[in-house]
Amino acid sequence: MTTLSQLSPQPLWTIFEKICSIPHPSKHEQQISAWIQSFATELGLTVKEDKVGNLIIKKPATAGMENRKGVVLQAHMDMVPQKNADKVHDFVTDPIEAYVDGEWVTANGTTLGADNGIGLSACLAVLQSTDIVHGPIEVLVTIDEEAGMTGAFGLEAGWLDGEILLNTDSEDEGEVYMGCAGGIDVNVTLPITRQPSNLNQQAFVLCIKGLKGGHSGVDIHTGRANANKLLARFLKQFSELNLAIHSFSGGTLRNAIPRESQATILCDTNSVSALKAAVTDFNQTLVAELSAIETNIRVSVEPCERPDDQLSAHSQLALINSVNACVNGVIRMSDEVEGVVETSTNLGVITTEANHINIMCLVRSLIDSARTNTQLMITSNFELAGASVICTGAYPGWEPKAESPIKDLLRETYQSMFGELPKIMVIHAGLECGLFKDAYPNWDMVSFGPTIRFPHSPDEKVKIDTVAPFFDLLVNVLKAIPAKP
Repeated sequence: MTTLSQLSPQPLWTIFEKICSIPHPSKHEQQISAWIQSFATELGLTVKEDKVGNLIIKKPATAGMENRKGVVLQAHMDMVPQKNADKVHDFVTDPIEAYVDGEWVTANGTTLGADNGIGLSACLAVLQSTDIVHGPIEVLVTIDEEAGMTGAFGLEAGWLDGEILLNTDSEDEGEVYMGCAGGIDVNVTLPITRQPSNLNQQAFVLCIKGLKGGHSGVDIHTGRANANKLLARFLKQFSELNLAIHSFSGGTLRNAIPRESQATILCDTNSVSALKAAVTDFNQTLVAELSAIETNIRVSVEPCERPDDQLSAHSQLALINSVNACVNGVIRMSDEVEGVVETSTNLGVITTEANHINIMCLVRSLIDSARTNTQLMITSNFELAGASVICTGAYPGWEPKAESPIKDLLRETYQSMFGELPKIMVIHAGLECGLFKDAYPNWDMVSFGPTIRFPHSPDEKVKIDTVAPFFDLLVNVLKAIPAKP
């Protein structure tokens, strides 16, 4: 059986294998940060930690390259923690079980962390190498990119000297990114009241599962279903059953398309057969509508212990109607960049508390005004239901620059290596580059990486034969960085 450390380029894959062994979900990066600092220190390099937890590692130029422009290599240290429902795994304590699966590297029942672990491994492999030719290098490793871009928000001027930033967080080899969407979190609190359940009701768990999920930016245009929306649709469509809701929960991250959603419901004893028939009918409907994309969709209802209370009729109606009516998915495609989503939204997380329901949406857009309009649509919808809405964590998009020497250099280097030009792209996902402009407005930036599929889901995988070209391109670009004027 082939192990990761046997793959090429071996230094990069050996580092990635080590990263997989260290738990590093967003908000829990202490172990990986400590390891990176130890890694740099053992190489005799200077490493500093800023006040939010970002790491800056500096490596001097190789002999004869001291006059080249300084380059900042950038990656984030956290990963998205998503797993299949039947997988026993604690992301805070357990390693990622990565393995080779034909042409791909993937993980056993969880996200892999190739986003952005491969990019991070490439940066560290450059630091470790004694034969890569380069000018002055700084490696910037940010925290909490996936759950709020805390590191990018907190980056301050004065820590870094480089003029060029190479971001390694893209997910298609052969594509160079020069811009990305901005975003904002829409946080909804829907107050609820409760009433006692009664002895004539039977309790069930109604569940939508088996969906593919995925990255709410990269995959939002693929037609993948949102489990939260489907569950609300069922409850609205079959309202004549007079089901009572005790709780509604679905999704785990605002930037991941929800794969599973469930509600604890109560059903009058004489309506149980009708409920089961409705589940069968709805399952068949979804298969007919979505099976070209969602190949494993399942709607189920299973008995459970009867809870003591249920939502009041008013609270239940407000929940079902507002979630069912909430905009979700692609809002508009870009008029400027063919095939790129301009604006989208993801109804990512729903959780039920004793006296309120929390709902989290993430809006993305290449255009700030369109982002604002979409967040206002969502706000209006939930305010009509009596909810309070707070929008937080707004981050700007990264506007492409027509004049970019590093873009031109990367294009020329790619063409000389592979005999064709890379695609110059704008990505709908959020990259940290837009936020870096606040502290370092003069940075010339590009983003590139290997081919990664289904990030933010347990189906995440990285194509093995794209990693070497990505790393070789990085090495050759470093070698070709021009001298300072």
